[in-house]
Order: sequence, then structure tokens, then C-alpha cells
Amino acid sequence: MLVDVHSHLIPGIDDGSSSMEESLELIQTMSDLGYQKIITTPHVMNDFYPNTTEDIRNRVERLRTHVEAAGIDMEIDAAAEYYLDEHMMQMLEDKKELLTFGDNYLLFETSFLNEPAYLREGIFQIIANGMKPVMAHPERYVFVQNRPEMLEDLLDRGLLLQINTISLSGYYSKGAKKLAEFLIDQKVVSFLGTDCHNRKHLEMMCETVDLKYFDKALDLELQNNFL
Repeated sequence: MLVDVHSHLIPGIDDGSSSMEESLELIQTMSDLGYQKIITTPHVMNDFYPNTTEDIRNRVERLRTHVEAAGIDMEIDAAAEYYLDEHMMQMLEDKKELLTFGDNYLLFETSFLNEPAYLREGIFQIIANGMKPVMAHPERYVFVQNRPEMLEDLLDRGLLLQINTISLSGYYSKGAKKLAEFLIDQKVVSFLGTDCHNRKHLEMMCETVDLKYFDKALDLELQNNFL
């Protein structure tokens, strides 16, 4: 992995890094792990993290400046992790500018417990607005764990999947690990992401890279290193 597509490294913007010092430490560690580019993705969640496109761009520029000043050899870019709810649906309807990465990929997440009423309509609207929908960490959603066959229909609708690398270690749950392995076996994973919020996540990365299913994931046609 040369490029990470999911992390929370802009300080003070969400539940990820809390300070510039912490961000620089995490980015240095990711450089040590072999990453050459980070596309960091702060939460956009209207009720909790009402981050705007302009604010994210301003903050990532400040982060770039500090990374360069610290002498860390890392390319830093930013997109966002949008929460699929009424607010996001309204942004799509109003054709607001949303932060994408690579070939216009849009990263989004949902409720962990219940399938959102907007899921299929959201995928349709994202595509209708000229973007490519990427579901963040589907292996962590209980509603997908209980009914993984539902993903076949969503994939047919144009959905792409991004799994969290440390799910393969069982860090989140046995269910998340089992589903992540199943998705790799089915060869339906398009992106891997660290979803790094803190030091613990990177410590788990060091354990995960030695696992069989991490190697199997790297054999897939992942899009990370084409970004």
C-alpha cells in the first residue's frame, strides 16, 4: 500500500487527531510503514461534525505546511467521509460541491446498526451527480453482517467497497473480521483504508500486515495505488 484513502488526521476537526503534534506523529508513522500519500477524510456529519468543503480545504493546507516544515516525506490530500442522512441527501439534491478523491470517488458511511432508508437512493444520486460511491468499512455494519447478500444488489447499482485494514485483525469485532475476509474472498473490495484516528490504529496496522488475508487483499485489483 502506497496510498491511504481513509483517515482522520486533520487536527481538531472530528474524532480523530486532537492536535497538530499528534497528526505529525501519526503521519510520520505512516511514512515509516511505507505510505507515500494520504488522502485524509474528516467526518461530515451535520449533527456532530458540520464540516464544510471550504473549511476542510483550509485545514488540510495548514496540515500540509506543517508536514513540510517537519521534513516528513508525505503527500497530503483531503476528501471527506460523508454520513448518509437527510442532510447529505439535501446536499446531493442541491448539487453542492462535495469533496471526492481520485477519479471522483465519494466516500460515505451509514448507521452501524440499521440500514438507512436512503441507501439505494443515495447511491443513485451520487452517480447521477457524476461521482462514484464508495461505502466506508461495510464489514463493520451490523445490518450488512446479518445479511451480506444485500451487497450484491448494491454492487450492481455501482457501489464500490472500502474495507478497513485492521478489521482483518479482529480489532472491531469477530463479525467485522469474518465479513472483511468474505469480501476479499469474493473479490469485491476496491479500496483498503487505515481509518486511522489515533496511535492504537497504527499499532494494529503493524500486526495486520503479517496476516494471510492482508496478502490476499493486496492481490485484488485495488485502486489505492492508482490515486
